[in-house]
Amino acid sequence: MPASETVMPEPLLVACLCAQWCGVCRDYAPLMTRTLAVFDAAHLNATWVDIEDHDEVLGDLDVESFPSLLIARGAEVLFFGTVPPHAQTLERLVQGALAGDLPRLPFDAEVQALVANVQAFRAASG
Repeated sequence: MPASETVMPEPLLVACLCAQWCGVCRDYAPLMTRTLAVFDAAHLNATWVDIEDHDEVLGDLDVESFPSLLIARGAEVLFFGTVPPHAQTLERLVQGALAGDLPRLPFDAEVQALVANVQAFRAASG
């Protein structure tokens, strides 16, 4: 590859796993949209998964606390867990992931399946 060509890393997948019946989730949805809007869309793919309407995305995983956030680059899981519903927390996590400061999480078959399912869900949702 010529030195002038740079390979762009795969965009981050940032997925919020929530439920419409959850008041915290309903409040978090617009906050997430506003917070992630400051990032270049070429570097970030965000999606919202209502786990009640699309429970097939979870596979064998149980989400017990909201909001739950998944951040991955390709098949590499960088973060999966419950987050406080604050813009600053989301922004710091995404900035860290974009900067390469979030280490890859140890392999977990259920979480890997979740990444694949969310990517497929996002592709099907347009």
